[in-house]
Amino acid sequence: MIAELQQFDTELFLKIHRGLSNGFFDWLMPLVRNRFFWSPLYLFIVIFCIKQYKKQGYYMILMVLVTFAIGDMVASRIIKPNVARIRPCNEITLQDQIIHRVPCGTGYSFPSAHATNHFGIAVFLICLFYRKWKAILPIGLAWAFLISFAQIYVGVHYPIDTFVGAILGTCVGLFTFYIYQRIKPKA
Repeated sequence: MIAELQQFDTELFLKIHRGLSNGFFDWLMPLVRNRFFWSPLYLFIVIFCIKQYKKQGYYMILMVLVTFAIGDMVASRIIKPNVARIRPCNEITLQDQIIHRVPCGTGYSFPSAHATNHFGIAVFLICLFYRKWKAILPIGLAWAFLISFAQIYVGVHYPIDTFVGAILGTCVGLFTFYIYQRIKPKA
């Protein structure tokens, strides 16, 4: 069962990584997965929360940071070292099929911390703002999905790495929203 799942994962990885290869994605996907690319969005979220919600806005930003910290710790410090799955770009059997679009890195692959962190933040923000702004649901999920997809496209993660990262991040986002509901100051 595990061997078939890994085979499926590798085949799907190659369909995305090589099969969807084009000049536009080769330019866009490395940007999309770069943490600095989204800095204006993060800055907007901070300013918006503080300006719009005052003291409560600081709690919102604190919980976004806590969401990131929990997701990153669980994915990178707990699960990755214990599973120890090699990244596809470091996998010897795939060396002749990898297109090096970004540096591969030496860390492990499972689960994707990018997927975990961004789905966690997206789900937390969706829970936070959905009542007032319904469009945040498709926008937030599309944003997290795009970043996760970029991880596969550039060759640093398998699809299952990002899928499990998305599930883990969703759980973290729901958990931190639950905590936020208990600690937030009254508006």
